[in-house]
Amino acid sequence: MKYIEYEKAFSQARMTKYIDACGGVSTKAITLYRYNIKLCQKFYGILNIFEVVFRNAINYHYIQVFEDDDWIKNQLQSGKMLENAPQRNDVQKIIQTLKNNGHYTNDKVVSSVTFGFWTHLFTKHPFRLGGQNLLQIFPNKAKGLGQRAIFNELMAIKTFRNRIAHHEAICFNSNGQIDVSYVQDKYALILKYISFLGYDSNQLLWGIDILPDSTIAKIAML
Repeated sequence: MKYIEYEKAFSQARMTKYIDACGGVSTKAITLYRYNIKLCQKFYGILNIFEVVFRNAINYHYIQVFEDDDWIKNQLQSGKMLENAPQRNDVQKIIQTLKNNGHYTNDKVVSSVTFGFWTHLFTKHPFRLGGQNLLQIFPNKAKGLGQRAIFNELMAIKTFRNRIAHHEAICFNSNGQIDVSYVQDKYALILKYISFLGYDSNQLLWGIDILPDSTIAKIAML
């Protein structure tokens, strides 16, 4: 395909940042666009694994803290931890849909709610109502790292995740220049939190063949 056909397929607005960053060289812009897609694909797998182990750790923790295998549904009630959660209505709809379909379990809810639901638990209000003990899910966390700092870093991972989910470019800096430092930083942050959760990232990601180092290197060389 010629560049003009790519531009028609993906839109001029989307391709402009690539052609500008590549100094108007269309073949280079197409290559960069494809590398960005490939990089997003590889990070999707890493983020998926992180999200699953992260939400499971929180779920196991609060099952024990509240002595309640159905803690999400029950904590949505008035006066409970999730009463004012911004995702409250969405979670209630998920619960009702699962009940209507005869598939309701707490595990189904855990796998259905958004990543934003889990990061919200680290904000001040639910963190306090939950007993201020949620950081216990990170047995290997850095000493002195508190609730606010952890929330901010989790939000950085959430923003990165959402950029990939919305098919945004992750290979540029704020000036529109080709730059891999953003993805390198977020990659390191994800691996850090996998370690905080008590897992060896090499073992957890072993055999999946999704590590993005080679694609990052190719982008850096453009």
